[in-house]
Amino acid sequence: MIVTTTHDLQGKKVEEYLGVVVGEAVMGANIFSDIFASIRDIVGGRSGAYEDELTKARKIAFQELENEARMLGANAVLAIDIDYEVVGAKGSMLMVSISGTAVRYS
Repeated sequence: MIVTTTHDLQGKKVEEYLGVVVGEAVMGANIFSDIFASIRDIVGGRSGAYEDELTKARKIAFQELENEARMLGANAVLAIDIDYEVVGAKGSMLMVSISGTAVRYS
């Protein structure tokens, strides 16, 4: 499955546009990770715990997007858009939402 942020596939012809597909993942942040992340933020370090959670959420969202596209008979997803949000009480959850257009190309 080709997944790209571009609106076309160089050297390929899009035969059919199958619709918008979406993948989403919401991950909870561990309270101990939150405490250490706050300390790192104060001293200017990076928050590895949050980065790991964002990576997991992004991978899950991409997998969901590709699964939805396959169910439509697509072999590519074009014009991918990735959004990151903090949701939940006091921003306790991380959300990744990915959308794009499922297509069949030749």
